[in-house]
Amino acid sequence: MKEEKLAARGVDLSSIRNKNEGRVARILEEILGEEAEPLDSLDIQDIYALALNLLPARYRQQGSIVLSEPVKDAHIESAIRRAMRSVKERPGH
Repeated sequence: MKEEKLAARGVDLSSIRNKNEGRVARILEEILGEEAEPLDSLDIQDIYALALNLLPARYRQQGSIVLSEPVKDAHIESAIRRAMRSVKERPGH
């Protein structure tokens, strides 16, 4: 997929990321290690995207100061497991 250049009035916006992305990927990797049946790459992508959509967005840019983290790992794990059930019940491909 081609990386889209995000900018507004010449200001680069591409480094602003949802803080949950890395956390979801890390916890998803752990959960996938527990799975008996393998999932294909599209299923894993669907689970990742759906889990992110189930969580509140936590956008940050370089230099952001995070004073507290309202999204706990347990909440992320729950969203991933919910997404996994949904994808397994109704695969999108």
